[in-house]
Parts: sequence; structure tokens; C-alpha cells
Amino acid sequence: MAETFLAPPIGKTTELRYLALGDSYTIGEGVPESGRWPMQLANALRADGIPMADPEIIAQTGWTTDELDDAITSAGPLDGFDFASLLIGVNNQYRGRDLDEYRVQFAALLWRAVGFVGGRPDRVLVLSIPDWGVTPFAAHSGRDGDAIARAIDAFNTAAHEACTLRGIRFIDITATSRALGAEPRMLVEDGLHPSSSMYAEWTRLALPWARTVLAPR
Repeated sequence: MAETFLAPPIGKTTELRYLALGDSYTIGEGVPESGRWPMQLANALRADGIPMADPEIIAQTGWTTDELDDAITSAGPLDGFDFASLLIGVNNQYRGRDLDEYRVQFAALLWRAVGFVGGRPDRVLVLSIPDWGVTPFAAHSGRDGDAIARAIDAFNTAAHEACTLRGIRFIDITATSRALGAEPRMLVEDGLHPSSSMYAEWTRLALPWARTVLAPR
């Protein structure tokens, strides 16, 4: 069984604040709170001696880019964060939403995320959209896995380009989702959403960059 990243909390006075934005992949549909990838990342950073607080999460299963944007607005003033992550877009693809619409809305979310961390794009991390087309859920629903893969690639290309333009780090987790996403241990009971073990794989990919950016100078 794959290791998940668990570490004891540290004192609150020196902690860095972390805002995690997204959808089911950020809220961790079907896994305990400790298994969510933002929580695992915070724990891994603490284990490395970086005083990262537990993430403050704005995410919900099923959200698209515009729904996340509305939720951020409804949450009220958000500032004073030291680090932010964003993973959004799978539901745009799943619902057949327009790619150009995604580009515009995703760019707006990046702008907001940078603002939440004091205007520092180097403190924003974006994860690519995983490929749910390899999952048993997709197979049982009769969806075309190749078509899903092509659409996911198009959305990820748009997101990557937007991040590169703004100096924001983009981490590719899609390849890992394709390599491991059909394995039962990497999924929760619905056969669609990732397990804590899959989130641990994503955490390993994100950790080296986060460690470098957030480690005390």
C-alpha cells in the first residue's frame, strides 16, 4: 500500500497559511480529511521543517471554474496567505463546456490566487487535471476513453500556457493518473475519485517545488 504523508501538527504562531482551491480532487471526495492531497502536502512540508498550517480549502465536488469563482467571492475577503494551490477544470470537460470559456475563467482564477498570496506568482501552484477516462467509472458508463484523454489534454494545455505566461508553477499529475488510475488501490469505492494513495503520488510530485519555494532562506 502506498504511503500517505502524515505528520504531527506544529504550533500555530509561526505557521504559513495555505489556501487550496478546486473541486472534488481538492476536497478529497471519498477520503478522510487526512488523505486529501493538500493536507498530505502540508504534512510533508511540516515533516521537512517548514511550518505550514493545515490548508484552508474552498472546493466542492462537481464545481466548474465559474462555480469556484462564485464560491471564492461568497467566502468573503481572503488575504494574508503564504501559499495557494489550484486544481480545477475536470467538470468543465465532463459537462462539455467550451475550452475558450475555460481559458478566460481559469486565467481569472489565477489572477485571484496570486492576489491572495500578496501578488507573488511563485507562491501559487497549479496541478494538471487528471484523466478520469482510465477509471472503471468511465468504462462502465460507456464513455470513450480516448476522447476524454484528448479533451483533458486540451484543457491542460490551456492551463499550462496560462501558468507559464504568469510565472506560475504547473505540475503534471496527468501522466501518473493515466499510469495508475485504473488500479483499485488508487480509487475510492465509486471507481472514479482518487484514494489517499493516489493523492500521495500527487503530493510527491508537488513536494520538491513547494519545499524549494517555502523553505526558510
